[in-house]
Amino acid sequence: MSKSIRILEPKGIVDSAGGSQIRREVSDFLEESVENILIDFSNISFIDSSGLGAMVATFQRVRTKGANLYLCSLNDQVKIVMELTKMDKVFNIYADRAAFDRAIEN
Repeated sequence: MSKSIRILEPKGIVDSAGGSQIRREVSDFLEESVENILIDFSNISFIDSSGLGAMVATFQRVRTKGANLYLCSLNDQVKIVMELTKMDKVFNIYADRAAFDRAIEN
């Protein structure tokens, strides 16, 4: 792939602390002029409202820098939170990494 892509694989819970960690790591990627960032949620068990807020802030920062943010491998709880808040319409979400790889190659 010729596009600049970095993958972030957080673990555990996306709450205030977990969301802050994601924001820091994504900011580091942006400082490296990464064009596309994939956050793989396969090791995330739960997201709360502060974690969702951190994800929205992260999304806004990525867009401001002219980059793209993608999510994949959301468990049922995370999917429900995204759907209830309509964030599933905002974020580019893929079922898994294979689906992301297929989409980004085209």
